[in-house]
Amino acid sequence: MQQEFSPPGWALSTNIYEVNLRQYTTEGTFKAFASHLPRLKAMGVQTLWFMPVHPIGKMKRIGTLGSYYSISDHKAVNPEFGTLDDFKDIIIQAHSMGIRVMMDWVANHTSWDHVWTKDHPEYYVRDSHGNFQSPYDWQDVIQIDHNSIGEQQAMIETMQFWVNECDIDGFRCDMAHLTPLSFWRMARQRLDQIKPLFWLGETEELSYHEVFDASFTWELLHNLEAYWKGEKSMGALESTLTKYLTVFPEKALRLYFTSNHDENSHSGSEYERMGDAAKPFAVLCATFGGIPLVYSGQEMPLTRKLDFFNKDAIAWTGKYLLHDFYKTLLELHTTHPALRGGDPAVQIYRIQTTQDEHVLAYLRKNKEREVLVILNLSAKNDLQFEFKSENVTGEYQNIFSGASALLDGSGSFSMKNWEYLVYSK
Repeated sequence: MQQEFSPPGWALSTNIYEVNLRQYTTEGTFKAFASHLPRLKAMGVQTLWFMPVHPIGKMKRIGTLGSYYSISDHKAVNPEFGTLDDFKDIIIQAHSMGIRVMMDWVANHTSWDHVWTKDHPEYYVRDSHGNFQSPYDWQDVIQIDHNSIGEQQAMIETMQFWVNECDIDGFRCDMAHLTPLSFWRMARQRLDQIKPLFWLGETEELSYHEVFDASFTWELLHNLEAYWKGEKSMGALESTLTKYLTVFPEKALRLYFTSNHDENSHSGSEYERMGDAAKPFAVLCATFGGIPLVYSGQEMPLTRKLDFFNKDAIAWTGKYLLHDFYKTLLELHTTHPALRGGDPAVQIYRIQTTQDEHVLAYLRKNKEREVLVILNLSAKNDLQFEFKSENVTGEYQNIFSGASALLDGSGSFSMKNWEYLVYSK
């Protein structure tokens, strides 16, 4: 399978920070969020992904504020967040800091009271009585008819509006595989004529990489959670990672994460789902390749789930205990050529150890530049093991401690439970 499009060059080394604007501050506005931009820049954030900024439907709304993904007008801003000019200002400020901005886009469904329901009811799937229909059991939204050429054109025109008006840098496309690939192909052909955009699809459907630059790694996330619970072995993690390297196109970018709005709101924080493994799994997500994602509050850290349909602001402590942890990982990912995603020049080697049932070790190499990662994914303290690999030779520097390590193709290690080591060369 060949990818039909190429990502903008900056995407190969970027990272993404997901903004849950409603819960980010007490005010829940663009203006209130703006005060956090310098901190996020200092942490190494390269790209912001805003959850949908559109007005939310009132008909059949769930909770007091409803779902971001029940949109009543694709061409307007949710007044709870501020104005269109406020959103433009955030993007201008982000761009001035070298940070790019992505919009969340929902193309499969709308709210029951979307502006199209009055002007263009033919844009929707309807039953024999002409009634709108919900997809699955999503009671607060109705299904768009993807066979409607008029709807396709109208949807693309609204996407063009945001690129032209706000100079956004890309789209995160919600449940992308529910909307036909042919639509996304047409949308990208039209929109990329305005400026090169980054296209992230929430999907693991292989064929969608014909159009999308990047996709989600849900299978890995769920396997990481199952591993922590003792339901999956190291072999299951390795199998999924190998699949990502061999089945997906060589230039396909993947989004790696331990949390996001879905997983946090529905299943809990990474500490509720992964316990002590949360930090080594975050290291894995930042160093295996592709694009690491950080969700709102992970840098504090946020240790609880956030309500999805009601106001539930993050209680920022001002301490940001994991700021340096994420800063180190994000800056390494941005600057080190061996961590570039979708780059055919990068080679990756699994490093075998004498404790492979507990240790995940791998080397990423781009010419003379290397990143060596060793993770003790177990509760075993003082875990003793050896490794042997002709690919690991020379002097490496621990990115967290700054200490040097001289390795000659073999070595002995002693690691604490859930400890992580990342060496750069």
